[in-house]
Amino acid sequence: MTVIVLTNCPVGLRGFLTRWLLEISPGVFLGSPSKRVRDELWDEVRAYSGQGRALMAYQTNNEQGYAFETHDHAWHPTDREGLTLIHRPTDKSRRPTTPTGWSKASKRRRFGGR
Repeated sequence: MTVIVLTNCPVGLRGFLTRWLLEISPGVFLGSPSKRVRDELWDEVRAYSGQGRALMAYQTNNEQGYAFETHDHAWHPTDREGLTLIHRPTDKSRRPTTPTGWSKASKRRRFGGR
């Protein structure tokens, strides 16, 4: 079983993938191609994704039972003691510089009061 998820990719690439996979939702493709066809499809996705991103997950013979690959994604697969996990970078711009809460001290810090 193979799943390919496209985000912000050209429509022509989506049409190309429908030759071998079933589009079950916009940008989500599902199918059971052979390893050779799967690798060729992934090469085409990487070559023609333009400004978009792509993710491919497929069944394989390992501890987890699956593997995945990403293209132009902020989240990257990392190996941790034989398991493949997704490394999700933290967005430091969204973190508050001072703790915010509902206490009186927090409100004074936020609004500059005493």
